[in-house]
Amino acid sequence: MGRERATALLVDFDGVLRRWDPAVAAGVEREYGLSEGVLTEIAMQWGRLQPVLTGQVSHADWMTSVADALAGPAGGPERARAAVEQWQRYRGEVDTEVLDFIRRVRAGGLPVGLATNATDLLDDDLAALGLVGEFDAVVNSYRLGVNKPAKEYFQAACRAVATPPDRVLFVDDEDWSVRGARVAGLSALRWTGRPEDLRYLRAALAY
Repeated sequence: MGRERATALLVDFDGVLRRWDPAVAAGVEREYGLSEGVLTEIAMQWGRLQPVLTGQVSHADWMTSVADALAGPAGGPERARAAVEQWQRYRGEVDTEVLDFIRRVRAGGLPVGLATNATDLLDDDLAALGLVGEFDAVVNSYRLGVNKPAKEYFQAACRAVATPPDRVLFVDDEDWSVRGARVAGLSALRWTGRPEDLRYLRAALAY
């Protein structure tokens, strides 16, 4: 016997709704004499990233730690801070096809939540990208104190859209988050950005 059709949607932010142009970071790295990919590499080190995703430190503190780590390669702390500030001014771009789909789902009466591992900068980012009011719930790991793929995160996200896990469809570009959602009882799609992803979601939700 198959699962019942999902009656709520949870969508990841980075990698699904928000895209990042890698040329921006690459341009900053070239300008400051840094090796390619080092900004993201340092920022995403788990010991540095996990505290900001769970509300232990602020986004600003996280970026300060990145700048501190880059002081040598950048040619001093001032240049490192300038490089990080320039990099951080770019806040990504909205995938308009995904946003259009979210709007159609909500217009059809199904709740849609933004389910993201993020920092205290999330609300500002949503405002800057014109996304305020586009979701029925925003589940930010920073505010929750626990990050995907923890079961507790997905339980909280399902409560936020007032839907039991077995009736929630979750979309994320990270395999570990997709696996975590399935362990928590949700159905989940690994997002690749290919056209068949949206076709699958439309069929799964009848939109």
